[in-house]
Amino acid sequence: MSDAGTTPGGATRLARRQGPADPVKTLMHSHRELCERAVDPLEIAAGLEAHGVTDRAAARFRHRDVFSLAEELYARVPRATDTDADTADAEAAPHPARSTDPRAGWALRTLLPGAVCALAVVALRYAGEAGGTGEGARSAIGVAGAVALAIALTVALRRGPLRVEGHTARVSRLWVCWLLAYVLYGDGLLRLSGGGAPHGTSPLTQAAAPLLALAFAVVPAAWCAHLISLQARRGLTGSRGLAEFASRTRPPLLGLLVLHLLTLTALAVLAEHLVGGDRGTGASHPGATVALGGLLFLAKLLTVHGFPKAAATGLATACAVEALALVLATAGRVPGLETVSAPVRALVDAGGAGAVPALACGAAALGLLIHATVALPRASAHT
Repeated sequence: MSDAGTTPGGATRLARRQGPADPVKTLMHSHRELCERAVDPLEIAAGLEAHGVTDRAAARFRHRDVFSLAEELYARVPRATDTDADTADAEAAPHPARSTDPRAGWALRTLLPGAVCALAVVALRYAGEAGGTGEGARSAIGVAGAVALAIALTVALRRGPLRVEGHTARVSRLWVCWLLAYVLYGDGLLRLSGGGAPHGTSPLTQAAAPLLALAFAVVPAAWCAHLISLQARRGLTGSRGLAEFASRTRPPLLGLLVLHLLTLTALAVLAEHLVGGDRGTGASHPGATVALGGLLFLAKLLTVHGFPKAAATGLATACAVEALALVLATAGRVPGLETVSAPVRALVDAGGAGAVPALACGAAALGLLIHATVALPRASAHT
């Protein structure tokens, strides 16, 4: 009697039960474009992780981790021919110049927003001290300063570690505009909604300290983002698996986020001391400035690394909380609805008007921080 395992049909059935002799070949065909365009195995590993291939899944392809699997894929998939490589190099010539921008270049550009804002604050103070200068001139100075600041921010963020590749959701810009508008007018609106008298100080004067701190905070934000990317690249080089990469990346990430918050706190306190202002106003509340700055930095960091939807959600949440506070404060003026505004009044009485944006931006920043600690230690976030 012949053995089924020794006959051709039996050998075929046994091979089918055991699986394909070359399991990597199927993966190689399904991700051929990724493998052909990759400049190194690390990029393939990040791409595989983005498509859901984990270290445990790599075991099905007879590899201990995704990095080892990526190395085989990189070695087996042929690179472009010399002619194609020359053409690709010629087409890609402008892009390396954009990504290898010298540190001194983007570092100096990050100083522009703070310098422009400082000049605007000095001009406003000088206009206020000049006896013949009216409110119209101060408003004109404020508008000119806002336009110059917007241009400076555009120049500062066009290059360097805070530059966003590709198209980003424009809705995030609307949320940022709302948050900055609340810095200018949120305290006054809360006072009017609560039935109080409007504050005698102009919104530009009230917002001078937080805007100055946020403008200069672009510098530490850019450097922290640069160091996060640098540490992640080193982790990609030295790690042998996705779990090991995450364990290497998460501590420096958290440390740099804490460093940014400490620097932002120092800038907020220093700006408050230099500019001066009424501590009772929400616009000059250092806690609100730190919360807003932390939220903007986390949102920008997540957007840069490929998570714009999460960033927009965090910004929209903060805007919604601030808008809800204004609605509740206004509804409290309607007879019979006085209790509706009780939570807002209690919060303002306990921590001042600045407690509202501090709570809104702080809660949203905490949510983005939790998301960042999960998303940013992934290798696919640093391609």
